[in-house]
Amino acid sequence: MSLAVRSLPALALTVALVGAAPEDRDWERRFRDIPSQDSLRSYMRRLAARPHHLGSARGRENAGWIHDRFAAWGWDARIETFDVLFPTPRERVVELVAPRPFRARLDEPVVPGDPTTAQKAEQLPGYHAYSIDGDVTAPLVYVNYGLPADYERLERLGVSVKGAIVIARYGQSWRGIKPKVAAEHCAVGAIIYSDPQDDGYFTGDVYPGGPMRPGGGVQRGSVADMPYHPGDPLTPGRGATSGAERLELKDAKTLTRIPVLPISYADAEPLLRALAGPVAPAEWRGALPLTYHLGPGPARVHLRVRFDWKLRTVHNVVARIPGAQAPDEWVVRGNHHDAWVNGATDPVSGMVAVLEEARAMGELLKQGWRPRRTIVYAAWDGEEQGLLGSTEWVEAHADELAEKAVAYLNTDSNNRGFLEMGGSHSLEALINGVAEEIEDPETGLSVGTRARLRAIARATADERKEIRARSGFRIDPLGSGSDYTPFLQHLGIASLNLGFGGEGSGSSGVYHSIYDDYRWFSRFGDTSFAYGRALARTAGTAVMRLADAEVLPHRFGPLHGAVAKYAGEVKQLLAERQEAAREHNRQIDEGVFTATRDPWRPEAEPPREEVPPPLDFAPLDSALLLLGGSAAGYDSLMDRWTDERMAARPAAPAAFRELNARLIAVERALARNEGLPGRPWYRHQIYAPGLYTGYGVKTLPGVREAIEQRRWDEAQAQIARLADVLGAAARAIDEAATALRRLEA
Repeated sequence: MSLAVRSLPALALTVALVGAAPEDRDWERRFRDIPSQDSLRSYMRRLAARPHHLGSARGRENAGWIHDRFAAWGWDARIETFDVLFPTPRERVVELVAPRPFRARLDEPVVPGDPTTAQKAEQLPGYHAYSIDGDVTAPLVYVNYGLPADYERLERLGVSVKGAIVIARYGQSWRGIKPKVAAEHCAVGAIIYSDPQDDGYFTGDVYPGGPMRPGGGVQRGSVADMPYHPGDPLTPGRGATSGAERLELKDAKTLTRIPVLPISYADAEPLLRALAGPVAPAEWRGALPLTYHLGPGPARVHLRVRFDWKLRTVHNVVARIPGAQAPDEWVVRGNHHDAWVNGATDPVSGMVAVLEEARAMGELLKQGWRPRRTIVYAAWDGEEQGLLGSTEWVEAHADELAEKAVAYLNTDSNNRGFLEMGGSHSLEALINGVAEEIEDPETGLSVGTRARLRAIARATADERKEIRARSGFRIDPLGSGSDYTPFLQHLGIASLNLGFGGEGSGSSGVYHSIYDDYRWFSRFGDTSFAYGRALARTAGTAVMRLADAEVLPHRFGPLHGAVAKYAGEVKQLLAERQEAAREHNRQIDEGVFTATRDPWRPEAEPPREEVPPPLDFAPLDSALLLLGGSAAGYDSLMDRWTDERMAARPAAPAAFRELNARLIAVERALARNEGLPGRPWYRHQIYAPGLYTGYGVKTLPGVREAIEQRRWDEAQAQIARLADVLGAAARAIDEAATALRRLEA
């Protein structure tokens, strides 16, 4: 451990000084001295005091309060509104009608001593936004987490969900995937519950004695098909302004096909206890005190949900500090302000950091600081329902953002622990440099070093060797689930998503429930707000570095390294599928399945599998060689341009504008206007949410998902498209290198 602590910071120094002149670094140091834990605490008390979901009176008040804070701190602030579809429940019923009656409570109990939980008149009840209306009675079937692999297992066990209501537990994927897959298997309804094994008493003491989900806790959430497109279901691809053309409700493609409702594990227990049929596989069994059966029957359930399908107004707060030298280059920073209920952790723990960054920058303005580029800060509304506020803003301002946006920096929830960094790999060097300059509040190490030490502790031997050898921490690719999505994956704007976590008590235990409030956070989360301050210092420094650097601090070696890694993964995926199919067929030929069948768990002998054909990866390999050469060429040129040399060889502003425009164009080149197969809204060809992961990322998604779904002609076509995209990115990097060489002339 001591050797790692001594060596890791030295490795990271190669990226620590990217993109900031000495005077800029002085302003950064002044900035980092300003954020206050007391300020963060006071903001949370105000913002999380009452429920503030989209369309609520308190939500509008919070937006106005945030606007007034920005204005008081010297920002040019405004509130931008959009009208979006947001259904709220009129009727919710879950009842067991056989073999004995039981009606689910569907209400979260008030916690004595926590008055916030008693604000019933203002709370949205537990439900799933964008479930269709429905009234169904059918046999119940338990489907584990409700993932595609779970249905494959059910089929082998001879259990069908056709005409049934499924009950799935939360976890392992985004909630919206569960009713989607159930409908594809001809279920007529879905219920999702929180099993105590995942976030209840099995993992720790429940609230209020501990941080985990109590028996009556319910996870609300959206089940819109966001992997198809996020944002307003009625205005895909265009801003939901007052005069926007809207689809008819029947034509909206992101609504569920079957009714779905969330329930607590207290309400789920009688339903699961009433099931018979095969005993669930061992890994499917949760922590409720019962034998987990699959069904169907004898349990029959009545599920009824009806909604008020109205448009509601999104209130985005957007504030600016105009750039002094390059006002038409924008650095955008955001976090959402809406919550399902009080939302102390999600999203207020991230929103308070944004506010403290804005206050600190306001103090710098009083001292004479002026950023080179325009800084745009946003507090988004309607994120919880499907990234509504950010998506509609991006779609409404798409042309302007495509021309001006340098980067987008996102946060959402925050807690105590390790800096978690995801995003565009062209910004990897930037955020590694920043992370080496921020002190971890508990260890005294840099937050970057601490993150790398955790990665080493969790890694395999080969992975440890790779982490130690790199000059920076490899950031994670981004899927979806927060407001970076429209910036990165629709417009190709280089993006980062930042937050601390991993050591605070599990916020998943109160996620999207009435218990996620100030009292919970101040007892079990970032109790001193030290990591809120660390987040403000980290994200604010990154914003200032992007806004003030004369040449944008993009580096492309990490981009090439990441894409090469992903290319190796898709090749390995194909090889594994080929070998698995051959082995499967061999076992059928040798009678292995028949000989090993368990008479107590009779599974049908599976059919023979098609062996995937070979795919020609040569175009991708050639494009990777081009990208690697271009990336190495630009990065080596930029390594020679120290801040002192830049100051000694001044160039005309137009020369810097040209160079920065070329750098911005690289991420844009990774997005294609026609988008991904079957979901054109998602244009980025390197990162996308998976069709059946929801939030989870699929890298090289066109190729990877075609292989996973056994669409071989499409996979070959996507390899060719990806090669074209990487070639375009290589050319954009070469153009940036040419522009940089002109500065030497």
